[in-house]
Amino acid sequence: MVSVSAFLLAAVSAYLLGSIPTGFLMTKIFTGVDIRNAGSKNVGATNVYRIGGKLAGLLTLFIDIGKGVLAATVVANFYYSFIMNIDYVFFKAFLGLISIFGHVWSVFLKLKGGKGVATTIGVTAVLAPIPLLISLLVWLAIFIPTNYVSLGSLAFGISLPICAAILNESFYVVIFCVIICLLNTYKHKENIKRLIKRVENKTMLFRK
Repeated sequence: MVSVSAFLLAAVSAYLLGSIPTGFLMTKIFTGVDIRNAGSKNVGATNVYRIGGKLAGLLTLFIDIGKGVLAATVVANFYYSFIMNIDYVFFKAFLGLISIFGHVWSVFLKLKGGKGVATTIGVTAVLAPIPLLISLLVWLAIFIPTNYVSLGSLAFGISLPICAAILNESFYVVIFCVIICLLNTYKHKENIKRLIKRVENKTMLFRK
């Protein structure tokens, strides 16, 4: 039978891990600026890169990816030993999703946060590496000629469930990817409006 207490503790642990406000902390450390009041006001790696520079942006990116990896591996493995009769893939996908929710609605930032793309990459690297790789190539194919991170991220989110379904990934993985697609689109709603109006910010990856 499922240990309800262990299941709930696992969810809380994944949420708190995802809630760590990496972008906020990195920008404070590197510039002293509150990222929530600068640039696009988003705490994700792209805005940190614009405000805090390459190192701050890269650290934010890799740490946020790491949060997703840890949620779907270390947290999942630890608590799974206390839980019986539950699908392991479901458990990893569930905790990964909760960590992404933590990133998007961080308890440390009054339930605000980033868009969850980096943490999604971390979780999906564990659950479905091939669909992730294809979706990242889609992201690159969109971003490189346009310099729109948001447009690439939208294409990335849409391609994930499509690739997962085509490659016959686990039912739970496909459902995870569908939820991520919907969440990703919702979190980019302001970017979509700016893209339509042609006033969206561009990101020059190889700026000096």
